[in-house]
Amino acid sequence: MTRAVPRSRTQPNAFAQQLFDGLPPRYDLLAELLSFGQNGRWRSAMVDAVTALDPSPQRVLDVATGTAGVAIMLADRTGAAVTGLDITTNMLRQGQQRVARRGLSDQIEFVVGRAEQLPFADATFDALTFTYLMRYVADPAATIRELARVVRPGGCIANLEFAVPTSPLWRTAWLGYTRVVLPVAGLVTGGRAWFDVGRFLGPSITEHYRAYPVHWMQDAWRAAGIEAIRSRPMSLGGGLVMWGRRRAG
Repeated sequence: MTRAVPRSRTQPNAFAQQLFDGLPPRYDLLAELLSFGQNGRWRSAMVDAVTALDPSPQRVLDVATGTAGVAIMLADRTGAAVTGLDITTNMLRQGQQRVARRGLSDQIEFVVGRAEQLPFADATFDALTFTYLMRYVADPAATIRELARVVRPGGCIANLEFAVPTSPLWRTAWLGYTRVVLPVAGLVTGGRAWFDVGRFLGPSITEHYRAYPVHWMQDAWRAAGIEAIRSRPMSLGGGLVMWGRRRAG
């Protein structure tokens, strides 16, 4: 499932590291700004898919864990041993501090790594989550196959991404917010570095969905052996939660 897509970044992993390396202390604020204050609710909806597993998951992998917001939620709500993986070491350091403050260091561990080449054996985890990841990989279809590889048959895979509203009215409002309000808010709250990030994020989301619309992504999940796929638009289409099960056999 290959597709020729024009990209402004030829090395998306390196770009992601550069983009987020200086943001950890205020990363969660940026996520709240871009999600219209809905980031926590979106994450909770994604984790709902994991908590629905029966029996409850014992091991969960959170890819692109960042500052560990999802990993902490997974630990709190499932009681599972959680591994958080991210490519940016500064983000993981911030995550470790948050986990330590919550007294969860025995339940959550961290690994530096790439989603495209996970350092785990096949079928290691009962569930896997990944958040805001696909815009920072060169080959989304290959990355999804790699994510599915480490989940046991019958296990859950769940994803949260920013999205572009489909309603013309809300899409127009979203475009104005992401192109004007978000960069200015970044400048006010975090200076030039945050202005640059705010200016990048909106166009990157639009570009991503132009290249990889939801139906394309669902096809990529099926090709990777994921079934019973469901999706849920969040907050008038500003976010999208998608989940499914690793096919048995």
